[in-house]
Amino acid sequence: MIALMLRQFALVCVGLVICLPRADAQEAVAQFTAPGATPTSELTLRSTTDIAVLSPALQAFVTLYPGIRLNYEQWGSNALYADSLGACMGDTRAADAVFSSGVHQMVDLVNRFCAEPYISGLTAGLPKARRWRDELWGVTKEAAVVIYNTDLVPLDDAPRTRFDLLDLMRRKSATYSGKIATYDIEESGLGYLFAFMDSQQATTFGGLLEGFSRVDAVATCCSAEIISGVDSGQYLLAYNVLGSYLDFASFPRVGVIYPQDYTLFLSRAYMIPKTAENPQNAALLLDFLLSGPGQAILADSNLVQRDSADETGLEQSIQRYISIDPTLLVAIDRQRRLLFEENWRTTFDRAERP
Repeated sequence: MIALMLRQFALVCVGLVICLPRADAQEAVAQFTAPGATPTSELTLRSTTDIAVLSPALQAFVTLYPGIRLNYEQWGSNALYADSLGACMGDTRAADAVFSSGVHQMVDLVNRFCAEPYISGLTAGLPKARRWRDELWGVTKEAAVVIYNTDLVPLDDAPRTRFDLLDLMRRKSATYSGKIATYDIEESGLGYLFAFMDSQQATTFGGLLEGFSRVDAVATCCSAEIISGVDSGQYLLAYNVLGSYLDFASFPRVGVIYPQDYTLFLSRAYMIPKTAENPQNAALLLDFLLSGPGQAILADSNLVQRDSADETGLEQSIQRYISIDPTLLVAIDRQRRLLFEENWRTTFDRAERP
């Protein structure tokens, strides 16, 4: 799946110089320059966002600022958090900007005084839920959705709410045994955040864990792998998947549901590290991503949910935003996290027994 996304990326990214695996960057690296440009400065961006998804916005940025060479590193959220914390402590070289779906981890970094403040008209205009201490900014708007294989799952089985999902796992546990997937919260910072927010929002959370255990649900890594698995029929359903990674042209058998009891929305967080070598360039990229043209490109890449209740059924009353603020530090608390992961592990260890 990653290979497919990188092939797609190579087609759209005119300024691509290099795209190859690298051990410390977890997944891939790339370099963006404007066609024919001779850059005089650099910008290193470390992010959890797949290169194929973010590349149109990054290429547009260097085209607007041809004097900048943008070095992009794609990381897993937990590894990126560890790297950013190490850079804050002076153990490793810092990126110029960090852009992560592990929003709770980013809040922790800012709370540890790892960030450089910045204010512009665009950052000041963000809603309160998407800005904290002028050091952390929410750039995207992405929904956590349920997906299903449209060829193999009867429409009546497709759960419109978490209550429907609970009922489905009770009624048809044999049919869906080993066929429901979600993120492994110990491997995915994003998966942990979604699960933790569910535990705070939903009276159904305990029931979901019990249901996952009953149907031998699979906890696995990565949005691309889960979506591909549903499309192929390896899984019939997947829960709490980041909807922005859905490309219906590539995955024609994947249907998407915005849960009607509530739908969580994530805004990926952008931070300029206090030890960044090129903070001015990082600020330029932030303002570009928040600008009208930048947001339009992100919307075309599914990173900004377009508001259309007719298409999604998403009334304002069922939208739940993950606010970028100190309340997310509760999710970082070590003891609370250990207990939460232990309960989760118990559920999926039981599910994996023969």
